[in-house]
Amino acid sequence: MFPILQIGPLAIQVPGLIILAGLWLGLSLAERRAKKRESNPSVLYNLVFVGIISGVIGARLAYAINYPDAFAANPSSLISINLGLFDPFAGAVIAVGAMLIYGVRKRLSLWNTLDALTPLLAVIAVAQGISHLASGSSFGAPTAVPWGIQLWGSFRHPTQVYEIILAALILIMVMYLDTTKWVRIPGFLFLVFLTSSAASRLFIEAFRGDSMLIGNGLRIAQIVSWIILACCLILMGRRIQSRQIENNTS
Repeated sequence: MFPILQIGPLAIQVPGLIILAGLWLGLSLAERRAKKRESNPSVLYNLVFVGIISGVIGARLAYAINYPDAFAANPSSLISINLGLFDPFAGAVIAVGAMLIYGVRKRLSLWNTLDALTPLLAVIAVAQGISHLASGSSFGAPTAVPWGIQLWGSFRHPTQVYEIILAALILIMVMYLDTTKWVRIPGFLFLVFLTSSAASRLFIEAFRGDSMLIGNGLRIAQIVSWIILACCLILMGRRIQSRQIENNTS
């Protein structure tokens, strides 16, 4: 694990640096794909920028509201880059809300925009797995398998490595599909990515050692993944059916 990069007096959080690198690479890839789709790359960039700024500010403010004591003694912590002082769920909700508002104001097509953002999301998924490996978070359950890794006092499933491999495979699949006829169905590329990511999460959660549980040992992430998987499959079927109807009537 390599959570901190010390350069003289400067301590850089490696997981955050990896996410930023993934964001830059993913956005560059999405912009290039947007040009091939004859979309406006600048609008896509602005959409992502609005989401990032809104999400970061919202995540920090939400954390400050929920844990005011963490900032009472040192208000300057409000502008700290410490990833532990963010509320990721609130940040994601606020970011999505801000992007939806921007998209409506710019009259962007929902499905086409989601397809344009899919390469970015796929790259970030890979970066997230690498950041988890660097920080030691999202760790696996204790195991005796020969490929286990020593972490937090036990040999554990390398769930971060599983996450990286599966995310990389999904990225390759997304880039391949983006060159096929299926990309002509608005929303199909995004739904394939979301379906694959949900299936990936179902697999990984089976080996996680820090999953949130409810009831009789049910894993929250797996329940959410099943719901997402079912909804995406239904939407994919409807998108294909809608395109077939359009082709038959044209």
